[in-house]
Amino acid sequence: MTFRSYIPKIHIHPILLIFIGISFLTGTFMELSIILSIILIHETGHFLMAKLFNWRVESIMLWVFGGVMDTDEHGNRPIREEALVTIAGPVQHIFIYVFVYIFLNTELLSSSVLELILFYNTVILLFNLLPVWPLDGGKLLFLGLSAIFPYKRAYQYIIIFSMILSLFLLLLQLFLYPFTLSAFFIMIFILMENRSEWKKRYYVFIRFLLKRYEGNSSMKKIHPVNVLSENTLMEVFSAFMRDKKHSIYINYADNKRISIDEADCLRSYFHDKHYNKSLGEIYDYLS
Repeated sequence: MTFRSYIPKIHIHPILLIFIGISFLTGTFMELSIILSIILIHETGHFLMAKLFNWRVESIMLWVFGGVMDTDEHGNRPIREEALVTIAGPVQHIFIYVFVYIFLNTELLSSSVLELILFYNTVILLFNLLPVWPLDGGKLLFLGLSAIFPYKRAYQYIIIFSMILSLFLLLLQLFLYPFTLSAFFIMIFILMENRSEWKKRYYVFIRFLLKRYEGNSSMKKIHPVNVLSENTLMEVFSAFMRDKKHSIYINYADNKRISIDEADCLRSYFHDKHYNKSLGEIYDYLS
């Protein structure tokens, strides 16, 4: 792996361009420079940890108070591995605190600049730990849900919860706390992101299944799935969990019970295109 592969492509979200323009007009470019520097350090933590696990990372999109790493690996890597990549971002804030402490008693940086760094470092850290998708806190909550619930249900839960919490925080900001344009734009952006994720939920689930079909998912434990002979493949797939390989048991009305491998089900769906056939019909076809 070349050194160049450890330098991510950086893109700027259009909403960030608006804030950059506002900072020039209001004379707050110093504050915005500090915020962007902290965000870049934060995202670099995600990027380097992802590279350590050989993730394919296309680019990093920067927006105010956060960023998004463009990768297809989410949902298909082990939960522990994805958790480490997620935590690597917030960990960088600890190094920033250490940096401020080192320079606190020197004259290299003024006390006002160091105070700004401390303030924004704390705000960005706490903001990113909110249990809202696609923030780090939301991703960690999703990973926790994924360890308990099937992937499809866990993904729907985190998006619904994130939209409700985002709307609640927006209402708090409008009616209980002093109104700030930046906070308003950020919460609106998060709401729009979650609305977009909800619309893409079927595509995200199909991508999860396709990675399993291609053999690109890590599965260590066996987890049985009991279904009826009249269930469709998609109903079976809705019970699939991360990090687990499924033994599928088909139950018939006459109490007959047979098993079928999940790989056969995935192949029937993606290769044979048996989208609407029941499990009983697919088993007869395979037999």
